[in-house]
Amino acid sequence: MYKNYIFDLYGTLIDINTDEWSMELWKKMSVLYGYRGAIYTAEELNKEYGRLVEKEKKSAHRRHPEYSTIDIKIEKVFRTLYTQKGVKPTKSQVLFTAEAFRCFSTKYIKLYDGVVDLLDTLKAKGKKIYLLSNAQRSFTENELNMLDLTKYFDGICISSDEECSKPDTNYFKILFERYGLEKSESIMVGNDFRSDIGGAADFGIDSLYIHQSISPEIEGELRSTYTIMDGDVFKMKKYIVKE
Repeated sequence: MYKNYIFDLYGTLIDINTDEWSMELWKKMSVLYGYRGAIYTAEELNKEYGRLVEKEKKSAHRRHPEYSTIDIKIEKVFRTLYTQKGVKPTKSQVLFTAEAFRCFSTKYIKLYDGVVDLLDTLKAKGKKIYLLSNAQRSFTENELNMLDLTKYFDGICISSDEECSKPDTNYFKILFERYGLEKSESIMVGNDFRSDIGGAADFGIDSLYIHQSISPEIEGELRSTYTIMDGDVFKMKKYIVKE
């Protein structure tokens, strides 16, 4: 049926809940920055973070005018939050800051039921599995390892590395060209009607939409080849794991 299975990550394989704007998070982050000599109030740090994210997005747009949907490397923001206070952090300190931010902002993270069974089945049938995620490498790499998912993937694309994200067809093209994939042999699996499914449709590949509690509300036409509306990952095998 298909040779290549391309998965979204959050909301598709991983169930996660984060809150990046709670003041409790920023109170903790202000203490962490203060340890290194970069003194912020929680409110100031929150505001500066938001400002620098927007600034970096504009810079990424200038670097890649061909991309309709861009992403940024969040480490640049965490580094600037140090340097504008006169602190020169090491690369490892910046990475630790990003990791701490992710830990502090995560309420829970776990695999959906059925994910391991699905991936094991695909591997047993000799299928190729790829990740195409709108995500930050400094967050995602650790979470893939923590949840023992890394071993399943034959190729991984993370949007922060490419400064491009779904639904931009350029992001799909990066994955397909890097790993030599054929459109007719490939399917995209995701929980976002626009980023995953709309992007796949625009790129010209089949897709499976699975609706989860964190999925955006569907607006307009759902352009998926297959649809699972109750979030049951076990049902995927019925639709897309056939010889």
